[in-house]
Amino acid sequence: MEFHTYTLPNGIRGIHRQVRGSVAHCALVVGAGSRDERPGEYGLAHLTEHAFFKGTARRRAWQVNCRLENLGGELNAFTTKEDTTIHATTLRGDFARAVELIADVAFRSSFPERELEREKEVIVDEINTYKDSPADLIYDTFEDLLFEGSELGHNILGTKSALMRHDGDAIRRFTARTHTTDRMVFSSIGSFSARTAEAIAARHLAAQPATVRGFERVAPAPCAPFQRTVSRRTHQTHCIIGSRAWGIDDARRLPLALLVNLLGGPSANSLLNVEVREKHGLSYNIEATYTPYCDAGLVAIYFSSEHANAAQCIDLVEGLLRRLRTEPLTARRLSMAKKQFIAQLAIAGESNESYMLGAGKSLLTHGTMDTLEEVCAKLRALTASELTAAAEEVFTGMSRLEYR
Repeated sequence: MEFHTYTLPNGIRGIHRQVRGSVAHCALVVGAGSRDERPGEYGLAHLTEHAFFKGTARRRAWQVNCRLENLGGELNAFTTKEDTTIHATTLRGDFARAVELIADVAFRSSFPERELEREKEVIVDEINTYKDSPADLIYDTFEDLLFEGSELGHNILGTKSALMRHDGDAIRRFTARTHTTDRMVFSSIGSFSARTAEAIAARHLAAQPATVRGFERVAPAPCAPFQRTVSRRTHQTHCIIGSRAWGIDDARRLPLALLVNLLGGPSANSLLNVEVREKHGLSYNIEATYTPYCDAGLVAIYFSSEHANAAQCIDLVEGLLRRLRTEPLTARRLSMAKKQFIAQLAIAGESNESYMLGAGKSLLTHGTMDTLEEVCAKLRALTASELTAAAEEVFTGMSRLEYR
């Protein structure tokens, strides 16, 4: 068995994988993100992530930051639309210190107002940096339009005006409502036994009182296709073509993931890269992504080009999408796509940190985790007709957003 799972008395679940090596990784994955914010709370999940590092009942901010760094390790965190993750990397012998520190910031942060005011300025700078990057901004704008009116339809960072209204009490109310132990997973990987990992996790996490979430997420309502052009006076046209897709528990997710990887994944021989960049020289950067959430998802094709070339790029992209909807892949092409995707998954799995983070997310979302062998078996069983059916449903009636 690649991993061992367990549940602490307060409902926090755990997952551990024993590997050889001198480095250990661990994370507390909390099923609370920006989609769990109420109106008036936008940006609060991300501010909370930053505020975890600003001091606890036991430590000041500089002590939080130095606890692992002085030992050569690191502590970090990130926020998504559905999760907040606090993670650490240390030498194997410092694993218990990392777990204790994660527990301290997750459960005993004090959110001092003076530190929060300084950190808000840091986030304002982050917002400004983000606004200066149209390649990043267009993704969130597109997602806001695609999920308009739903919990998923607002930016993780929030706005400057909303950010300035949040204080320590707002964070405490938010975490009490959303950071419940029934929606937490502690994930670890290192050269020590599952029994040791569970014992250390229990020592530092089990004392937290059990809590249960008192609300359910609302699935987004259907969205009609749209086409928008926004004038931003950019040097290039930035464009996204995309649509709603299936959530993370949908069985059709796997053929769609394979299809999107073939279409515009990280390899230079992706269909989009070959057609738009290599054959026609129209775009330096073109890619396709699939982002599944718990009850919905989205597929997005992004490119940037000279203004005069944008229309031709769109025609080429739409031609590829039409071909995938109407022409099943040949046996040879399908076999190559599967081999490529399986190899990419195996190579990604070589990163212990990535594996650890993925395991925690999988256990939180599915209650289990497939081994690489199980995922590969499912991929090998996919048929060309399944990919064509996925393309027909997801690549029909797509929306488009352009920045010019």
